[in-house]
Amino acid sequence: MTVRSQAERLLEQAAVTLEAAGVPSPQVDAELLLSHVCGTPRALVRRASVQEMQRRTFLEMVDARARRVPLQHLTGTTAFRYVDLEVGPGVFVPRPETEVMTGWVVDQVRRLEAPVVVELCAGSGAISLSIVHEVPHARVHAVELDEGAYPWAYRNLVGTGVDLRQGDMADAFADLDGTVDAVVANPPYIPLDAWESVAPEARDHDPALALWSGQDGLDAMRVVEQVAARLLRPGGVVAAEHADAQGESAPAVFAAGSWREVQDHPDLAGRPRFVTARRP
Repeated sequence: MTVRSQAERLLEQAAVTLEAAGVPSPQVDAELLLSHVCGTPRALVRRASVQEMQRRTFLEMVDARARRVPLQHLTGTTAFRYVDLEVGPGVFVPRPETEVMTGWVVDQVRRLEAPVVVELCAGSGAISLSIVHEVPHARVHAVELDEGAYPWAYRNLVGTGVDLRQGDMADAFADLDGTVDAVVANPPYIPLDAWESVAPEARDHDPALALWSGQDGLDAMRVVEQVAARLLRPGGVVAAEHADAQGESAPAVFAAGSWREVQDHPDLAGRPRFVTARRP
């Protein structure tokens, strides 16, 4: 008979608890939590030596995760493309879907000599941090309105050279009008009547300013379109994330304006996820 380690028993019990609570990836979350508590790589966590205080902390975290507190709030960090960010209560936790859009922007600007990039609705600063990490010669500017999210962006971007400002994207960066090569945004895009369809991790823990955007979910997208038209140089590009149900309505916001090459793009799961356009 195979004798299971204490770590294996803890993980098995935790996975059962999390699955019963409706957590989408119970086994993975259990392993990540124990890895965090023990300071052991996830690949080795099943053989980790678990001290009594670590066991108690792990069980407390499992209980919190079962109440649908985001995993990233419990560990305090999240990975995004090639960087790690600090996250927690008050800031939107970046999702893998946004990494695809960020990669598109990186590909657009890395070939330029001294690209100027603006991120609207910066949140944790994930997109800006990725761009300055992958395109070190870029000059990156970011703006965030939410007073609760801004300190997280500051923490993640301090010392990177990113010009981070707090304020409304609608009138941000007037000093950059007509000079920007790329504008990128992950704006709020959930319709106000879609409350019940939103996962508890987002609905109950992400800031409201990062989620809800009018009756059709496109109020913020319309502002992004206007701001991008003001900021971009001729030939500059904009990329903006949207809900998978907005694969036609989000591009229509740009198609109604004087944009070229309006195109929608899928995420890693093949669902409509972000729109891009070029200023003529």
